[in-house]
Amino acid sequence: MLVRKNVTSLAPALAAAILLTAGCGGGDEAKSGSGHASSSPTPHGYVEGATEAAEQQSRLLLGDPGSGETRVLDLITGKVHDIARSPGATALTTDGRFGYFHGPDGIRVLDSGAWMVDHGDHVHYYRAKIKEVGELPAGTGTSIRSDAGVTVASSADGKASVYRRADLEKGALGTPSPLPGTFAGAVVPYAEHLVTLTAESGAPAKVAVLDRSGKRVAAPEAECEQPRGDAVTRRGVVLGCADGALLVHENDGAFTAEKIPYGEDVPTAERAVEFRHRPGSSTLTAPAGKDAVWVLDAGEGTWTRVRTGPVVAANTAGEGSPLVVLESDGALHGYDIPTGKETGVTDPLLKELPEAGAGGGAAPVIEVDRSRAYLNDPEGKRVYEIDYNDDLRVARTFDVDVRPSLMVETGR
Repeated sequence: MLVRKNVTSLAPALAAAILLTAGCGGGDEAKSGSGHASSSPTPHGYVEGATEAAEQQSRLLLGDPGSGETRVLDLITGKVHDIARSPGATALTTDGRFGYFHGPDGIRVLDSGAWMVDHGDHVHYYRAKIKEVGELPAGTGTSIRSDAGVTVASSADGKASVYRRADLEKGALGTPSPLPGTFAGAVVPYAEHLVTLTAESGAPAKVAVLDRSGKRVAAPEAECEQPRGDAVTRRGVVLGCADGALLVHENDGAFTAEKIPYGEDVPTAERAVEFRHRPGSSTLTAPAGKDAVWVLDAGEGTWTRVRTGPVVAANTAGEGSPLVVLESDGALHGYDIPTGKETGVTDPLLKELPEAGAGGGAAPVIEVDRSRAYLNDPEGKRVYEIDYNDDLRVARTFDVDVRPSLMVETGR
């Protein structure tokens, strides 16, 4: 059983980070051209202005659409940071470091000061000061997708602009680069390229792979009827379609698109259109109507429909972990994904479920990392930390002074 430590001091983590970085291999970074050690070598993984730690430095960004109040909850120290308000924000998304507060006239960008860098065979975790970046000029329906190099804002009218990630990391938006043409879905950075869908009037959308300037470099043979929803996994980019999903994968510079069909007729109201998963996992979840959840294993190329009670929110860490579902009774329910059997249930945690769109309300969400899940309780003004590997045990409860209707986790 993997259990996160409740770290109250960074000293042990920093000491372990020294051992971690020592095992990364200094390579050419720690040597001069003559092969001798540099007089002032730059440590592997060094990031100016940030502290490296040996374990995940998670933070929760919280927002209250009604009042515009915004908070950052540091899950390592337990401290709640009071930051500038986000009036008008009705949605909150993240790319693992930056929080994007979506409003009708723009998107506020906040650097949470917690992130990770995945080098494949090892991972670096960082923490730094929380800071404002700026506001992206964007209207309702704009989506944000990012990777280590770029952040792309895709508007509802099919236009998209690319922002340099390096500028955001320095605390500035920089100058965006508009992409030529229009698109039938979000433009998703992946494998140093951009994956998207294009469509001619009346025709099904088709996959297109662009370079970072917007030039088409590949067009895998694949169509996607009525595209909705996307996610980046270790296996590739998942695009939701009327008959299932497309998995766009890169291997040695070549891009392919694989169809993952439902295998049955699925009514429009029961389609998977909004995916949630643990970053780094290839197991995705999405509501399948009112009383079931779709679980898509992108690695195996299979869909599983898990019958539940009335679904409010769902997520899973994948890799043998349970499906965690908040149901209309206010309790969390755990399900074994292969069998669909209910494996656990909590006492009702949310005494009152907000009505989406009413009084600044938004449906609660479940954020998942490698050892914990987080559930926001807007009406109770609290956040629950759940050990999903220990019968959905409530590990910690965080009381806050705002209604945390909006919540995302960074640092993963």
